[in-house]
Amino acid sequence: MTPSAPEVLMRRVQEGDSAAYAQLLNEITPLLRRVIRRQRAFLNVEDIEDLVQDVLLSVHAVRATYDPDRPFMPWLFAIMRNRLVDGVRRYARQGAREIAITETEVTFRAAAANTIQEDFEEVQELYRAIEDLPPTQRDAIEMLKLNEMSLKEASERSGMTAGSLKVATHRAMNSLRKMFKKR
Repeated sequence: MTPSAPEVLMRRVQEGDSAAYAQLLNEITPLLRRVIRRQRAFLNVEDIEDLVQDVLLSVHAVRATYDPDRPFMPWLFAIMRNRLVDGVRRYARQGAREIAITETEVTFRAAAANTIQEDFEEVQELYRAIEDLPPTQRDAIEMLKLNEMSLKEASERSGMTAGSLKVATHRAMNSLRKMFKKR
C-alpha cells in the first residue's frame, strides 16, 4: 500500500522539513474546515475557525506522536474529534456560568439603575464594623484583606507571625459574619 500525500508530508515534517509542514497545513486546513462545518453546522464562522485553529495547534503539539507506518487521516480525525468534544465541554461550562439578560436599566432616571448609594452605604457599614473589631483582628483584616498584603509583608509590618495573622483574620471574618447576620 502506498502512502497518501499527507502521510508522506507528515513523515517529512517529523524529519524537520518546514516546507513540507507548510504544505501539510495548507492541505489539511480546508478539509478540517469542511468536516467541522458539516458536523457543527449550528456554529457561526468564527467558532468554526476557532475549532480549526484548536485542531491545528493540537496537530503541531503532538506531531511527534504520529506513527509513519500508520494512516495519517485517522490520526488527524482522532485529534479533531477530541478538540470538538473539548469545544462542546467548553461551551457547556460557559453556558452554565452565563446568565441571560433581556434588558437592563442603565439610565439614572430608572430607579433600578441607581444602586450606587446602596452599595456605598453597605461599604461604609463594613468599614464601621471593621473598626469595632479588636485591634489585632482589625489590623490583620486591614493588612491582608483591604490592603492585599502578603502574609510575609503583613508579618514584617505588624511583628506578628504568619500563623497569628491567619488566626486573627479567621476570627475577624467570623466576627464580621456574626455582626452582619444580626442586622
